[in-house]
Amino acid sequence: MRFALLGDHPDGVDMALALVQSGRHRLMVYTAPLSAEVLHRLGSEVRCIRDLEEVLADPNVEAVIVAGHMGVRPAQLRRALQSERHVLCVHPPDQTPEIAYEAAMIQNDTGCVLLPLLPEATHPAIRRLAEFVQRKDANSCPIGAFRLLAMERSVEGEVLDGVAIAGRKPSFPGWDVLRTVGGEIQEVSAFAEAEELREGEPVLVAGRFEQGGLFHVRLLPREPQPSWRLTAIGNSGRGELFFPQGWNGPAFLDWCDADGARHEEYWQHWDPWPALLEAFEQALLRVSPTRPNWQGAVRALELDDAARRSIEKRRSSVLEYQEATEEVGFKSTMTLVGCALLWGVLLLLILSAWWPKLGLLIVPLIVGFLGLQLLRYLVPKSS
Repeated sequence: MRFALLGDHPDGVDMALALVQSGRHRLMVYTAPLSAEVLHRLGSEVRCIRDLEEVLADPNVEAVIVAGHMGVRPAQLRRALQSERHVLCVHPPDQTPEIAYEAAMIQNDTGCVLLPLLPEATHPAIRRLAEFVQRKDANSCPIGAFRLLAMERSVEGEVLDGVAIAGRKPSFPGWDVLRTVGGEIQEVSAFAEAEELREGEPVLVAGRFEQGGLFHVRLLPREPQPSWRLTAIGNSGRGELFFPQGWNGPAFLDWCDADGARHEEYWQHWDPWPALLEAFEQALLRVSPTRPNWQGAVRALELDDAARRSIEKRRSSVLEYQEATEEVGFKSTMTLVGCALLWGVLLLLILSAWWPKLGLLIVPLIVGFLGLQLLRYLVPKSS
């Protein structure tokens, strides 16, 4: 497949290299300056075109990697989807969830693939830890019934994306990991020293999962050594996953079975981009639901918004998830029509005291509204 690279975000460049190195995809165009080493690895026939519209007008471009800086990334995402190209988008696509909702609706109309570049949850150690959180059959789980998921993340720089940029709404890392292990998040409470997020300050995030269990996250910026620790705690044990060099370095999983015997599992350095390449190609073939998917990006933006609101308001934020589907759009429209009908019936009842014939319109209006409800059976339900 022939694709274009819009921007020079490191995640987008790494994904482009993974696509080219697979031998099944070829980069046609890039829009931002790249180093000589990267260009050598991408191929000698790559062209540089700065104008986005000229890139999207090229019929040879079948897919697009959206990797511009945050100021232009939402516009790049919208135009790439409107041009009916397959899209891989650097996360976050924007500072708020609105563009993610719009992107989901456009993708639903075009049928093209829309995949966020969320690499962390692809780590096999994360998936292994997720096996310990079994709610249906806790008796067979090494840690028993799941109670708490604790995460501590230390980085050398800033842990929040965009916190050092004035006027930017920072985003929190790790939502995809929490959701992969514990499921959907229902409630979020975030704590910072002030009522706004600042550079170099630690952040605490706590909350509960929709299916039961709590989580607690400590984000520690400007630490001398990057590390990441993730612990799943049950009523009869715990499984602790430790990344001494950061999330894509070596990983150690330490856990005890029901008999008290200690076990340790080990993973070497992890390169997530081949896994994301496989997810993209599976999405193209539509053989099975892929992970990560665009719903993960939407949820991460909603959780970012909830955490920032919790810090500002000093109270918990309860998540009410929105679904970007035809069925939800139909229900919203019918709600508005139903409210208008009630007011119309009330008005006709009042006016019928002077003009009795107006009262005859009430029954046809009600019958018409009930007839509209039959349209929901014509709307295909999404999985």
